[in-house]
Formats: sequence, structure tokens, C-alpha cells
Amino acid sequence: MRVICLVEHPDHVCCRYRLSALIPHLRTRGISLEPVSLPRNLFGRLALFNRLKNQAVILQRKLLSWVELRLLRSRAAWLAFDFDDAVFLRDSYSPKGHLDGRRSRRFAGLMAAADCVFAGNRFLAEQSRLHGARGHVTVVPTSINPDLYTPKSSRDNLQSADPGLQLTWIGSSSTLQGLERMAPLFNRIGARMPGIKLRVISDRFPVFEKLEVVNIPWSGKTEARDLASGDVGISWIPDDPWSRGKCGLKVLQYMAAGLPVLANPIGVHPEMIQSGQEGFLPGTDEEWIEKLEFLDKNRPVMKSMGQSGRLRVERDYSVANAAKLVGDAIRQISGSAA
Repeated sequence: MRVICLVEHPDHVCCRYRLSALIPHLRTRGISLEPVSLPRNLFGRLALFNRLKNQAVILQRKLLSWVELRLLRSRAAWLAFDFDDAVFLRDSYSPKGHLDGRRSRRFAGLMAAADCVFAGNRFLAEQSRLHGARGHVTVVPTSINPDLYTPKSSRDNLQSADPGLQLTWIGSSSTLQGLERMAPLFNRIGARMPGIKLRVISDRFPVFEKLEVVNIPWSGKTEARDLASGDVGISWIPDDPWSRGKCGLKVLQYMAAGLPVLANPIGVHPEMIQSGQEGFLPGTDEEWIEKLEFLDKNRPVMKSMGQSGRLRVERDYSVANAAKLVGDAIRQISGSAA
């Protein structure tokens, strides 16, 4: 079965993790996913949709105008919508606020038109139903291939060439805004814990007055190795509706690399991290500092938490699990559309 996946770009992070990574697993079930870039202009998209007669289609993240959606729906044999962000809202840092009437209306139109919805977490699935989803809604967590990550080998002897604790953060210039909001906390951490460093894997880098930042340019070829070279993965997201739609990719990457994780107790963080097992969920600045000091003094605990996180990814967030969820849903809607 051939399924056309309409995506921003095949190399976009959402396509790579939520669709392309599933291709080998779905192929064994007779399902072929073919990512296709959506043209940026209206006429290019309409021309593409017109060529999709009787094709099975997964549309990823893009909110279409009613003209585009009507044409796509009329041409596709069936239509699924895949998303891993609260696309019906503006993001956390928009000066206009979260609510956006046009996005909400377009999202509702897609929910009414789609035969199936693949939502990245339970909050997004709930919003799909509240916006009128008429098809089957399946929670498909953003997942990763654990085999691509080799857990930090130096944990075997618990000794590091650099005795200071190495914090690690990975993300893009857009999500770096959240990290920069933590500047007062990072300066307190740097003042309290001499030798501690923050390793930032990104395309842009912050500067903090009292905490040394190690700039590591992101590369798909080296990100797994760069992650495993740290000691503790960190994640922080604002407490707002947009953030509740985030799907915790960086947390999964930390755990796959064998790092314990510190993250604030917002959104999917409490679902992914069991406090005291895969890491901690500090809610205040003082709790962040206390947990970091605890890990710095208890390296065997840090190793054990990293191992627990790795096992959690293998059990609950592997691409094999995601492929089964998507494959089952595709078979179901294909049978219904036949």
C-alpha cells in the first residue's frame, strides 16, 4: 500500500522522527510511506493535490485553507493528519498571545475532514476531539530509534576527564528562548557549583554571566555522540497551552543516550520521567540546584537513572512501537475506505 506523506520537507525534524523513521518497520507490513514536500505557494499545492487522485494521504502539521482542504479531500482515497505541536495556537513566545481564530478554524476543518488523526500526546488528542474530529484519533508519541544512541561508555568507571558536572541541552534557535528564560537559575547554579558547565547542542548559543556554556554546533552525524558525552540532560518549557502540546523529543534523546534528566513538571515531562527513576522533576529554582548537587555527589545514582531512562525508551518510545500504532490505524482506515 502506497501512502503519500505531505510534509514541510523530508529533512524536517518532524518528518524524520514521526514518519521517515517508521518506513523500514511499515515496509514489513506492506505499507510504503513516501514523504513529499508541500509547495510553499497556493497554486503549487493545488496542482499537487489535483494529482493525488485515489491516493492514501497523510498530511503532517500543515493547516490548509478551505479551498486547499476541499480539493485534497476530494482527491484522496483517505486522509490522515499527523501533528506533534499545538498547531491551532500561536507559540509560547508570540507577542499576540496564544489564541488564533484562523488557526483554530482551519484545525477544526481538518478534524472534520480527516479519516484518522495521529496526535503526538494525550493533550493533542483531546484537542482533536474538542475541535470536532470525526475519524479515529490515535496517540502516537514522537519516538526514536534507540539503536542510534550508544549510552555514555565512560559511565562504566564513573570517572570523567572533567570533574565538573556536564549539563546538556539540545534544541534549535527557536526553542532556545526557553533556555534563555532560565538565565537567573543558571547563574545561581554556576555560582553554587564551581566547575559545572552547560553543553548546548544547537544552531545558536546563549551566554550566561556565571555559568560556562560549551557551544556544540548541531549535526545529525554527531548528535548522538555529543549527547552521550554529557552527564545530565535538561529540559524546561513554559507553563502554557502551547507547551502542553510539546512531545518531549529532547527528553527521549537524553534517555536514549543514557543520561538522567532534569525537567520542570509541565506537559509531557511527568509522563516521561518518573521522579527518582529516570531523573527528577524540580519545580523551583532551589529544587533544581538541590537535585543537581545530589547527582554530582552520587554518580552511581546518576548511572542507574541513565540506565532506567534507556530501558524506558526501548520499552515505550521506540519507533517499532510507533510503527505498530500507525500501521494498525492505516489498515483500519484503508479497510473502511475500500
